[in-house]
Amino acid sequence: MKGVWLFVLGAFCGAVAMAAPRIAGHLHGALHGALGRPATDRVRTVEKFSFTAKAPMKKVAPLFGADKERVWSPGWKPQFVHPVPASDQAGMVFTVAHDHLQAVWVNTELDLENGRVQYVYVIPDALVTMITLQLTPEGEQTQVEVEYERTSLSAQADAHVRHLADGDRQSGPEWEQQVNAYLAGATNR
Repeated sequence: MKGVWLFVLGAFCGAVAMAAPRIAGHLHGALHGALGRPATDRVRTVEKFSFTAKAPMKKVAPLFGADKERVWSPGWKPQFVHPVPASDQAGMVFTVAHDHLQAVWVNTELDLENGRVQYVYVIPDALVTMITLQLTPEGEQTQVEVEYERTSLSAQADAHVRHLADGDRQSGPEWEQQVNAYLAGATNR
C-alpha cells in the first residue's frame, strides 16, 4: 500500500511540475496586471542536441534511467524517494543536489522499448526543467536526441536559466563521449 501512495505522490508532483510554469505565469501576470504594472514573461529556453551511441537501442535505452545513468555519468547522484531500493521504472521520484539547492525530479515517461524517456524537475522558486530523450535505432547504433525545456520561476533565476541553456546547447559531445566510453568498456568486460 505504501508503494501505491508513493507512486500517487510522484504522479501528483509530476503533474504539478509540468503545470507550475503556466500557473506561475498566470499568477504573476494577474498580480502585476492588478497593480497596474505590465506583466512580464519569465525566461523560457528550448535547446536540443543529438549524438550517436555505438550500440543497439536495447543496450543504450536503459542507460537513460536515473539509476542506470550512474554507470556512465560522473557525479550523477540521485537520491531515490520512489522506488526504494532504487530501480528504473516509470514514475520514479528522486532528488538531486544542484549546488546549494535541491531539485525534485519525476520521471514522466520511461518507454525503453520505443526509445522515449522524459523527466521533469523543479527547483522551488527558481526553475522548472523538462528533459525529453528520443532514441532511434540505426542498425547496430542508436541515434539519441535530447531536448531541454527550461522555464524560470523568478526574475532572480532568469539569468541562470539562460546560462543553463548555453550549457545544454553544448552538451552533445560530452554525453556522446561518456555513453560510448561506458559502452566500449561494457563490451570488453
